[in-house]
Amino acid sequence: MNYKLRPRVVVVGAGFAGLTAARRIARLPVQVTVVDRKNHHTFQPLLYQVATAGLSPGDIAAPIRWILRAHSNVEVLLEEVVDFKLEQKKVITKEQALDYDFLVVASGATHAYFGHEEWEPLAPGLKTIEDALEIRRRVLLAFELAERRNPEGQKNERQAADGPSGSPLQFVVIGGGPTGVELAGTLAEIARHAMNHEFRNIDPKQTRVLLIEGGPRVLAAYSEELSRKAEAQLRHLGVEVRTSHVVTRIEPGAVWVGDERIPAPVVLWAAGVAASPLGRKLGVPVDRAGRVLVQPDLSIPGHAEVFVIGDLAALNDENGKMLPGVAPVAIQQGDWVADTIARDLENQPRRNFRYHDQGSLATIGRAAAVAQFGKFELSGYFAWLAWLFVHIFFLIGFRNRLLVMIQWAASYLTYERGARLITGSNELPGWTQPQPEPQLQEAGAAEPAVPARPPHA
Repeated sequence: MNYKLRPRVVVVGAGFAGLTAARRIARLPVQVTVVDRKNHHTFQPLLYQVATAGLSPGDIAAPIRWILRAHSNVEVLLEEVVDFKLEQKKVITKEQALDYDFLVVASGATHAYFGHEEWEPLAPGLKTIEDALEIRRRVLLAFELAERRNPEGQKNERQAADGPSGSPLQFVVIGGGPTGVELAGTLAEIARHAMNHEFRNIDPKQTRVLLIEGGPRVLAAYSEELSRKAEAQLRHLGVEVRTSHVVTRIEPGAVWVGDERIPAPVVLWAAGVAASPLGRKLGVPVDRAGRVLVQPDLSIPGHAEVFVIGDLAALNDENGKMLPGVAPVAIQQGDWVADTIARDLENQPRRNFRYHDQGSLATIGRAAAVAQFGKFELSGYFAWLAWLFVHIFFLIGFRNRLLVMIQWAASYLTYERGARLITGSNELPGWTQPQPEPQLQEAGAAEPAVPARPPHA
């Protein structure tokens, strides 16, 4: 087929869904354009390892161009999509308009603060490399500021780490889903092991890690038995778990649960997600989270040539249950869309998407995890091993897999965290360092000037 006459497929977003679709569609006699605001694909399930200094960003990310380098019919554009003109079959970016014959929108999801967007600077979520680096900065900086706060310590004994205003150093994670559980468990490990012997004036082991969940149990998507075991493993790691508690306010250096104020220099958000705002730009029905209500073949109503997949799509399975926003769903939808476009090119009938549930895994900490494969359930060490090998298998690139395996093996044996770099500002929201005591005036020194008192003072 002549290069210029090939059907043009535009893929918006290079997450699991978009990248899978692009790689499969590239095998067809079409021209593919991949548009993303970032130049890299991020392996999101391991973002928490970057956030907790276990891995470096390069270990879980790869350039989109490098991933697609073998396909001569694929071009990659580092641009931001701002709108769609479906009747004209155009994708509008900040720089240009792209024509298409088929459009695949896989722009993912972002954080949801339930109407309290002012909380975002105080409680960062975890969706991007930038989020992970900001969380890492805050976590590591909290220990450094606590050490600086207690410069003298006690003879032969370290003090409990103090946070702002002299309160105990405390980390709060809001949300008891997989991300919140991963963060809370790993933070407890860092405090009790990785940081234990490196500070002279504070005892990091006495740092409190609090996980707050608004529902009645953590990991609500799992069975009640696995949820109970997950909470038990969290408590064993030293995490304080509060279920059926709702955060009502976040301020610099503190979280409010009802009338209780909980001081915390580091607050992390893992309580909810919202679909990319691009979903509403398509002009078709969306659910309350902004996800597009797609047709059974993953296309949108009225435009069979436009597909929405991944976290941006809302679709029920054969049992009427909403498909979860997880990587396996996104990957299968990417494959399915590629197959559908191939069928269209060959004038074959389309098929409805069917998700094949391969199980769910959630890690909690060192040798602690839960896994659910249909009716078969695992928890503890063997679930953690399953989680480890599954995630390494899905990492893109042999180099990434090898590095992650080596670093995790070293971390497991030594408790070390190999990427403990603080970059950016040395300020934490709400942290106030105590002012030094005024020095006694030396004999013979001139008295300091006393400011004039205002009248009637």
